Amino acid sequence: MIKDYFQLPWREIKRRKLRSWLTLLGVIIGIAAVVSLITLGQGLQNAIEKQFSALGEDKLFITAKGSALTPGLSTDAVKIRDKDVKVVGRVSDVRKTAGMIFTTARIEFNDNVRYFVVSGMPTDPEERALLGEAQSYKIESGRSLEKSDRFKVVVGFEYTQKGLFGRAVELGDSLLILNQEFKVVGILERIGSPPDDQSLLIPFDTFGDVFGTGDEVGLIVAQVQPGEDTSAVGDEITKELRKSRGLKEGEEDFSVQTPEQLSAAFTTILDIVQVVLVGIAAISLLVGGVGIMNTMYTAVLQRTKEIGVMKALGAKNSHVLTLFVVESGFYGLGGGLIGVILGIGFAKLVGIIFVAVVGPAFLSVEVNYSLVVGTLIFSFVIGCLSGLAPARRASQLNPVQSLRYE
Repeated sequence: MIKDYFQLPWREIKRRKLRSWLTLLGVIIGIAAVVSLITLGQGLQNAIEKQFSALGEDKLFITAKGSALTPGLSTDAVKIRDKDVKVVGRVSDVRKTAGMIFTTARIEFNDNVRYFVVSGMPTDPEERALLGEAQSYKIESGRSLEKSDRFKVVVGFEYTQKGLFGRAVELGDSLLILNQEFKVVGILERIGSPPDDQSLLIPFDTFGDVFGTGDEVGLIVAQVQPGEDTSAVGDEITKELRKSRGLKEGEEDFSVQTPEQLSAAFTTILDIVQVVLVGIAAISLLVGGVGIMNTMYTAVLQRTKEIGVMKALGAKNSHVLTLFVVESGFYGLGGGLIGVILGIGFAKLVGIIFVAVVGPAFLSVEVNYSLVVGTLIFSFVIGCLSGLAPARRASQLNPVQSLRYE
């Protein structure tokens, strides 16, 4: 008897192939959209977590609250300065400190003008090494910035490609940053993220002169002593900066964050975006569910006489109900299975294209088998629920009237 619950619905689905495929289509589109969006969202989250974990657990990041990405170019009075770097460096459990500043600027080369991020970097070897580790900067060719450098620049990997300015930038070339000529002395290894691979590094003091920022700092990186708790050190840094800047507790105009806190902030934003996108994609599932319900109502009408025969031979209402619910569940499960395959395939394709064009830093697509199993169960349940009303109607048909139905 249990075997018949699966054989009879499967036989009916195969007998009406065109209608079955049209019914599956709505579920397939909905499941494929949901699976691909969730997989890509998790891929972004995985890549971000890897990026922040690469920073190390022994670092803290101090920025001014407000416009940290465009220091010196806004009217915001909140600023971090070089003296704050020294205050952080005097905290007992801080091993090293370094400050940098960055903004978007006009870049001219080979008679082409583009706008990219320019960073003011310290030329002290220890500070440069600390920031290089935090930012994943490694020299591929040429050299790093030195103390004697003034109008020298280290360029990102993308400048070695023809796509940015029509021809590759080479060591010894000169380019204009805000109409000031800089000579290229180093080229960075590829990091895998466009903002980093398109960045330019110039001496910190030179940055202050060219952009008029003086001793302003956009970001302070602090490395804690081995074995110390970064959160506790962060609290101590907050206390000292508050004292130095004459602020009361709770009125801080700066933030001190660990890589985990930065990562959590990004993933929270991603989660919100992902929920919105999945909610939109779920509308397709609703359409698919309505399609299954419509198909099952049609099946009840077409098989009214067959239902009457089954009841005349002793089938109970529960038997008929189960047969139609299982059949509608098969529609949901079949659409879910195909949708999962298409969704994962699409996510993988996007991942391959993204890595080839942009780089691996921002997307790491992996198959989540829990998501696959959960989606299949969910699609089967959606199918069963969509077919419940038609199945109930079929189970309540009068056998005598059903046998007379034409």
